[in-house]
Amino acid sequence: MLWSLLKAFVVGGAICAIGEVLVLKTKLTPARILVGYIVAGVILSALGLYAPLAEFAGAGATVPLTGFGHALTNGVKKAVQEIGFMGAFTGGLTSTAAGIAAAVFFGSLAALVFKPKAK
Repeated sequence: MLWSLLKAFVVGGAICAIGEVLVLKTKLTPARILVGYIVAGVILSALGLYAPLAEFAGAGATVPLTGFGHALTNGVKKAVQEIGFMGAFTGGLTSTAAGIAAAVFFGSLAALVFKPKAK
């Protein structure tokens, strides 16, 4: 178990460190970096490179935004195999629905608990 935690920490930390370097050394906005991470996850998954990383690192590779792109790609592949062309439009949302719903739920809960203020 300790080895699994270490692998997740190192890989997830490396992914986050790359993002931090991009924030500090480039003029890219955080939003563009986040979108870039999702697109990188999609591309690496389509090339068959992200699945072995996700298997090796577990949550260290599936929790960051690159993992979201990987989940979108896997959902689309599966849906296209099952229902054809329309799966390209529905598969990604179906495969990531639980994560999106959790983000909305916990974000709303945090907003209720902490009473955010407008800037």
